Amino acid sequence: MAANLIHVDTNGSIAEKEVRGLNIVIIGAGIGGLTTAIYLRRQGHKVMMLEQSRFASETGAAVHLAPNANGLLRRIGIMAEDIGANLMESITEYDSSNTVLRDVDLTEPNKMWQHPWLLVHRARLHEELKRRALSADGEGVPVQLRKASRVASADPVSATAVLESGESVHGDVLIGADGVHVTRARVVPNRNIAPKPSGKSAFRFLVPREAALSDPLTAQFAQRHGQLVIWYGRDRRVIMYPCDSNRQLNFGCIHPSEESRGANADEWNTAANKTMLLDVYKDFDSSLLALLNKAEAASLKVWELLDMDVLPTWVEGRLALLGDAAHPFLPHQGQGAGCALEDAVSLSVVLQRGTQPDEVPEKLRLYETFRMERAHRVQEYSRLAGRDLGGEKALDRPEPFTNYNFGHGEFDSSTDRFRRWDWARKPHLYWRMPVSFGPFPGPRQTFDGRPREARHSTFTTASVKFKTSRTVLQNLFPSAAFRFKSPGTVAHASVSQTTLHGMDWLGGGGYRHLGLYVHGVQYVRKGDGGVIDGTFLPVLFESLTDPIVSGREELGMPKLYCEIDVWRRAGSYRIQTGWQGAAFGAVALEGLVEEDAGGDKGTIGGEDDAGILAYKYVPRVGERGKADVEHATFVPHADEARVVPSVVRRVWRAEKASVSFDPLDWEALPTLHHVIARLAEIPVLEVVSAKVVEGVGVPDVSSARRID
Repeated sequence: MAANLIHVDTNGSIAEKEVRGLNIVIIGAGIGGLTTAIYLRRQGHKVMMLEQSRFASETGAAVHLAPNANGLLRRIGIMAEDIGANLMESITEYDSSNTVLRDVDLTEPNKMWQHPWLLVHRARLHEELKRRALSADGEGVPVQLRKASRVASADPVSATAVLESGESVHGDVLIGADGVHVTRARVVPNRNIAPKPSGKSAFRFLVPREAALSDPLTAQFAQRHGQLVIWYGRDRRVIMYPCDSNRQLNFGCIHPSEESRGANADEWNTAANKTMLLDVYKDFDSSLLALLNKAEAASLKVWELLDMDVLPTWVEGRLALLGDAAHPFLPHQGQGAGCALEDAVSLSVVLQRGTQPDEVPEKLRLYETFRMERAHRVQEYSRLAGRDLGGEKALDRPEPFTNYNFGHGEFDSSTDRFRRWDWARKPHLYWRMPVSFGPFPGPRQTFDGRPREARHSTFTTASVKFKTSRTVLQNLFPSAAFRFKSPGTVAHASVSQTTLHGMDWLGGGGYRHLGLYVHGVQYVRKGDGGVIDGTFLPVLFESLTDPIVSGREELGMPKLYCEIDVWRRAGSYRIQTGWQGAAFGAVALEGLVEEDAGGDKGTIGGEDDAGILAYKYVPRVGERGKADVEHATFVPHADEARVVPSVVRRVWRAEKASVSFDPLDWEALPTLHHVIARLAEIPVLEVVSAKVVEGVGVPDVSSARRID
């Protein structure tokens, strides 16, 4: 299955390329398996499900959709309210004598959670998941469901499931979602940990709410919508809550296993009779017994509640376990289905669109890393919640458990952890503030860390070189390590303005910059006293935030924002700079005459300096006047030319030119007045040369390096 798809990676990179989805085989078409299939289908993968039953129907009656689970269903468009789910509105606890131990209104607590806490009929949820997985509607290729396909063994290395019929089903990924009784010894080699009895079993059945309301003895238990009720005995309890739009009451009656063990004791899910149920709870209040007596004998089932020691791993090669196959839950917190949904979502995050078959083993290990700690912690909370406490309510303070269970969004959690894993594999990525959002793309690097080359980008540079006072310029040097090569009192500087266009990192657009360049400067290194010849850049104004941020933080360039307007005519080139409408700078080149571009190197001022010198300074937070970072930087021209050579296409020489700055005042330039005032002090003693240069190829300044 191949298609031209738009791939968005963890850094936001968008690239159109051919993506071939994985072939994924899922063993088990329960709630966890179907949710996994839907999420993986949406990632562009082809999914086949192997279900041992003929109808792929779910046993059991109702299921909790706590906020952590409900949000994951909503992400794939399933609004459980539309299939009969009702809101969990209150919890009432009784002892065996029907004395109220606790009555909690959940109206306010429910406002804490992004998604509502719902109670849904298991069969309705299962049917909706199956419909969406198999439907031709929706994103991706419909899932294939093979019924009556019991898996006898599996090979994690080749991702092959062998059916009892002898048929082999191959894939790129094999997912075990077939519940607590998956044969781990055959599926995950050297993993002989098996489910074990917890000592408790549970009767499960439904009672029509109307049947309870019509009986005066039981009506009190069915009057409130969305009410979960628990009756506690010393070593047993009854849990009741509504589902199916409050039309059905779902029961889970947990008790010592030996009291319901009968002729079919070896069966996990056995038919139970009402006499046995009533006998187990014979010491409870008569009103509860009357309620239990309304169970339909034909639908009454009993489950042995199984637990399991922690598996050392859920994955092997190309195979991964999820849900009860990896971490069976006792039912005391209603998180079994929820954690299976979380597993499904986490798998879809690591097996994202574009995952290649050879990446599968590593990605499955990542899934285990993301999920194992949380699943085992919720598993342990469920054990604690189900402990016998002599007839008292099970949890005096359930909030820590509830907050941990409910206050989690697995899609967002796995996505973030996947991003961080991906970034950690690419230590060369650029990081800039704000770091909360990950590494930054920019002029030197694409979204996925590849170097950019602006060979087709264009530039137009207008520069005016002039004689000026060495003393005035020297006052702009940031440290004593900077000096002029010449001892004379006359120095040379240039004001240069460049317009860039066709920059891929700016969506094909561009920006303008204008700087003061001081020629003939040397930097004396602290360690060995070596000298670097260069052009010193005390300030560079730019018209766009993105290059300002990138250049200041990555390169240590002294960049500031201002508006830069350019008027170009046949024989003239005029530049005006300003801030919020206050104009402070003007550069004019007049009498432009085109000349042969062959000998022009495109350097500012035509100097032979080795590169650009600048000074990086980052203030220390909370300690004014102190620096966190302070050092010189250098950009060698030769190295820059090797990255992306600039080719001069046309050159115009100006007959005359002028440069002027007006500092205005602090009211007009509240952030720039001190800078422009110093620029205005620089005398233009004589214009040496002025020109406009057009060309192609824009170096990315990636050769910038720190000095000292």
